[in-house]
Amino acid sequence: MGVEMRARLFSAASLVPYWIAARGCRMAEAQFPLEQSAAGEFRRQDDAFREWVTADGRSGYPATSGRYHLYVSWACPWAHRTIIVRKLKRLESVIGMTVVDPIRDERGWAFRDGPGHSQDALNGFRFLSEAYHATAPTYSGRVTVPVLWDTVTKRIVSNSDDDLMRMFNHEFNQFTDSRLDLYPEPLRRQIDEWNGVLYEQVNDGVYRAGFATSQVAYEKAVRRLFDALDRLEQRLAGRRYLFGTQVTETDWRFFVTLVRFDAVYHGHFKCNLRRIADYRHLFGYLRDLYQIDGIADTVNFDHIKRHYYVTHDDINPTRIVPLGPIQDLAAPHGRDSMA
Repeated sequence: MGVEMRARLFSAASLVPYWIAARGCRMAEAQFPLEQSAAGEFRRQDDAFREWVTADGRSGYPATSGRYHLYVSWACPWAHRTIIVRKLKRLESVIGMTVVDPIRDERGWAFRDGPGHSQDALNGFRFLSEAYHATAPTYSGRVTVPVLWDTVTKRIVSNSDDDLMRMFNHEFNQFTDSRLDLYPEPLRRQIDEWNGVLYEQVNDGVYRAGFATSQVAYEKAVRRLFDALDRLEQRLAGRRYLFGTQVTETDWRFFVTLVRFDAVYHGHFKCNLRRIADYRHLFGYLRDLYQIDGIADTVNFDHIKRHYYVTHDDINPTRIVPLGPIQDLAAPHGRDSMA
């Protein structure tokens, strides 16, 4: 975001104390109180389980067809990343998958029959928390997706989407005819660098804005977010994907935020300086990725919208789910000839 744009943006932060005093307002309640700073900033918890499945079994978890099961939500961007890599690497017959109900209450992610989600036929769990407590009986953190479950040891291997993307990309190659490599050796340094930027400013940046409980924290997160989006718009003006003509894991890390942006983050999380549809190159890039074979099947806007607008009732007390936006992600993207 340029200096001129910054100057035109209205900052309400300095007025917050006056609003509170004049109107008797209380500060917003946190969606996740244990992940909130005294300054109103959202600070995401670390992943609790980070064991690895390895092709040679040296980790104690050997890559085997049918042994591991993925618990996910279509709504969650972190889980969405693992669904995408599983799809692209053609591992659907190798690693099973069960989808939770997009509506999460105080009991956490639940297994229920419904459109696009089901009961847990593998373990009979009613709630994903049961998998956590089966692995670590004293676990007290927030229960998150994705989860990779080991059917042999009856425990969680990993709830880290970062690690699972890498495992699916490489460790199960003997069980698939896909030679796709989303983390190629020559690009690893750049991939790691950009993954960090995207996580801090974009992927988690939308949550830092949406879950902020102070005006100052909200504005800081939104400005960083749009600074990053503006830089990424410029980067994608001259290349088809983030590193040229090859799609990498970084593109998919970015995609899961972009595809939710106009439908959820723009309004629900107040990330409303611009829509992704207002960016020529980002919107074309989003459509380009969406149109790769199989990807549209991993995007469930019904689950996405119902999860955010119904589950986050502190942000949306009426739980009304908006009808829009109308967006044609199947429209021509015009990026085929880019280097």
